[in-house]
Amino acid sequence: MAPFAPKHALADMTFVEFGDRLAERPVVLLPFGSQEEQGPHAPMGDWMLTRDLAAIAAERAGAIVAPTVPFGHADFFRTIPGGIQLRASTFIALVEDVVTAFLDHGVEHLLIFNGHSSNAPLIEQALRGIRRERGVAVPCINVWRSLPDSLWRQLYGEDVARARGHGGEPMTSVYMHLYPERVRPDLVRPSGNAEAFGLPTSGVSAVTFEGMPIQVPLDVTEVNRDGMMGGDPTLASAEKGAAIVEHIASFTTRFIDHIRRCDPRRITTAPVP
Repeated sequence: MAPFAPKHALADMTFVEFGDRLAERPVVLLPFGSQEEQGPHAPMGDWMLTRDLAAIAAERAGAIVAPTVPFGHADFFRTIPGGIQLRASTFIALVEDVVTAFLDHGVEHLLIFNGHSSNAPLIEQALRGIRRERGVAVPCINVWRSLPDSLWRQLYGEDVARARGHGGEPMTSVYMHLYPERVRPDLVRPSGNAEAFGLPTSGVSAVTFEGMPIQVPLDVTEVNRDGMMGGDPTLASAEKGAAIVEHIASFTTRFIDHIRRCDPRRITTAPVP
């Protein structure tokens, strides 16, 4: 009988197959995404992008990818129907439970693959607690923050500042590359921010007064009726999306190759050659 092809998705493995892989001390990717609006033109399930990018990287690096957690934290999206936002305490507990499910079985080479920027501070809080209690440092890649300025300039030139933003780039281009049939080109339009207290808004957390930020808790629809925060999806393209996917997959693969040679309990020690 021909040997079984190696599997990279935990969901596809039997527990026997996963147990056999433990001897390799594999790196296990833990993807976290979100179910939230991405402007009027793109699917709300952006966790799909996180799932697919993590799968590509895991296969390239010979790692294992766990099922994607599709829900994240961001209260400011609650005014748009269809989103599913977890409470901060729920999300932190979820991160802790997912991570410790592996630690309890001696799997310590873990890497969180976070596809929702607003998850990041809560992930950090959870991982600091885990390190204090279990002695294991778990790194986290914030997917959409891993694009270097050089790539932004290469793809958008002088339009970088106009392109970047929630509901704009880079995610619209990645959708166009991975799921072109799910994008609504007829609904693509630039964003435009409203005012709050008669002052310019700066994201969902601040207004600007005399050139300085003043913290104000805003809902996304108070910033923009389309749920956009900066960004211009008219600058998106499938070709840009392909370049972005390639960078994220290659970057993640290189980091996996690096972290698998490190001891998660001894972060001041250099990786083993």
